[in-house]
Amino acid sequence: MKELPRSAVRSALPSTIAIGALGGVVGGTLAAALVIGFTEILKGMLTVVSRQHTLVLILVPLVGLALSVLVLYRFGLSGESKSSERPGWAAAWRTFAPGVSRSDLTGDMVGFAGEEERFPWRLAPIRMLAMITTVGFGAAMGTEAPAAYIGVAAGAALGDRWWRPLLRPAAVGGGAAGVAALMGIPLLGTAYILELGRRHHAPLSAQRVTAALAGGFVGWLLHHALGVDLLRLVVPKEPPHSFYQAMITALAIGLLSGTVTALSGAAIYRAKFVAAHPFIRLAVSGLALAAAAVILARVAAPSAAVGPGGGAITWVESTPASALTIFAVDILRAIATTSAAAAGGCGGLFVPFLAIGDLAGRVFAPSLRVPDDLAGAAGAAGGISGGYHLPFTAIAMVLGQGGPRLAMLTCLATVAVAGAAGTFMASLVGHSYIEKRPAQREN
Repeated sequence: MKELPRSAVRSALPSTIAIGALGGVVGGTLAAALVIGFTEILKGMLTVVSRQHTLVLILVPLVGLALSVLVLYRFGLSGESKSSERPGWAAAWRTFAPGVSRSDLTGDMVGFAGEEERFPWRLAPIRMLAMITTVGFGAAMGTEAPAAYIGVAAGAALGDRWWRPLLRPAAVGGGAAGVAALMGIPLLGTAYILELGRRHHAPLSAQRVTAALAGGFVGWLLHHALGVDLLRLVVPKEPPHSFYQAMITALAIGLLSGTVTALSGAAIYRAKFVAAHPFIRLAVSGLALAAAAVILARVAAPSAAVGPGGGAITWVESTPASALTIFAVDILRAIATTSAAAAGGCGGLFVPFLAIGDLAGRVFAPSLRVPDDLAGAAGAAGGISGGYHLPFTAIAMVLGQGGPRLAMLTCLATVAVAGAAGTFMASLVGHSYIEKRPAQREN
């Protein structure tokens, strides 16, 4: 193919950036509004569930996971079915491609990165119903993947129905806006959607970067304009006492948080594609989740057994506990998240990995004599870098949440250590962070 002259490329750049910015703003505005409303519903449901009796806290997430599997695998249909066996409208709105993991939101965002015109946005309503039964009923999964997925789907739908040239930037901007609206950090949304896209080798083109920046800014703007409080991040308030203590803290916390979350991530990835009937996976993983919840309720508090991990963080902040107890709670939370995802839960891992990393960091707080909030913030950033394998997103989170300079430096060093530990552990268990295309996945 003949390359365009440099002068032609330069002349096309302003229009490319303009379309990217317009798509990011339009798609981001729609996506952020949808994400904020939807997340408020999930948050309200979680609040109601978390106030119930211990037995209810253990059983309701299991009911929610069962409903999620029913929605995705009974109401949802397979593309392998003959068209005469289903109503015509189902082909678009509830039929999944053969072989996909129907609860895997991140897989679709990665698999269609750079090819957003093929994104199956019509599946968003059925998956949103599954998100409600999973996250809203208290399973150990988070809201960030739903936020990003809804954002990408909203942007893709907008471009597909109204103006095709806006489709890709609107989808990218929508995904960035959804995460930024949830977290309240604009560059975090930008980094998240671009870094996920790189797993599918989506180019960092001027249009994609512009759309992601515009979407992240719009999501952040709506987050603050509406005064929403969707997710609480632990912000370090006190720095380490010395540079040496900061480096030791980063090394210890980074190794533990990166290792625990990386092993959890590898287990979740493998469990999603186990060749077993969805209801068998639900039964086996549900038993593991119930066992973890019962032990968490006894070792820590009933609230530590429900939701993406906020209850466990509240418990550790308000209750004196030994390092061994905190470590046990950390491992149990990792088991709970792995089990919920393996059972067919439709939610995210980012927020649970924040909690798992936070708890891992607090294991070392007494022995290293560092403030609890610093240990938690460093561990949370390490969990995203090591477990979700998104180091630049973790860096954006650290820079966006702020804190004393030495505390931020400690968190950034933890990100690097956790990323290295996560990559090493992934190589040991043969886990690749490069997602398969949806059409290539196994049952």
